[in-house]
Amino acid sequence: MSPPRLPLTRALMNVLAAGTGRPCGLGVLPRAEDGQPAAFPYLTLDSLPGEFSGPSFANWQADATWTYQATSVGERADQVQWLGDKVRATLFDRTQNGWRTDIPVAELRVIDRELAYDAEGEPVDGSHGSIVTYVQRFTITVTPA
Repeated sequence: MSPPRLPLTRALMNVLAAGTGRPCGLGVLPRAEDGQPAAFPYLTLDSLPGEFSGPSFANWQADATWTYQATSVGERADQVQWLGDKVRATLFDRTQNGWRTDIPVAELRVIDRELAYDAEGEPVDGSHGSIVTYVQRFTITVTPA
């Protein structure tokens, strides 16, 4: 049996928003408290296909490695590069005792993180002005707690 993915996805969304100080939407443009679209720059988090490893002999639960994409969206290249740096620091910076930022997930323990793809800012032709995106893909491996 594989662990549930949604708790990790929600935890990542919260960790990214707190760690970067910018709003993060799950696959969509994040909204401000008044319901209006969030101001630039912001993040969108997308779940991509995952992998599962078989359980050990004594453990019936399988580990899971899920891939996510964080897309930094802004009006200028410097905005998205800054936000991409914040994403990288939030998820991958380490201290002597381990990861700088914990990813708290009920009933799961994060056992590995890996940055798989880190693009530079790419302009997108927007109808209301310029939009620049910065894509980062990473995998998170969890095991039942």
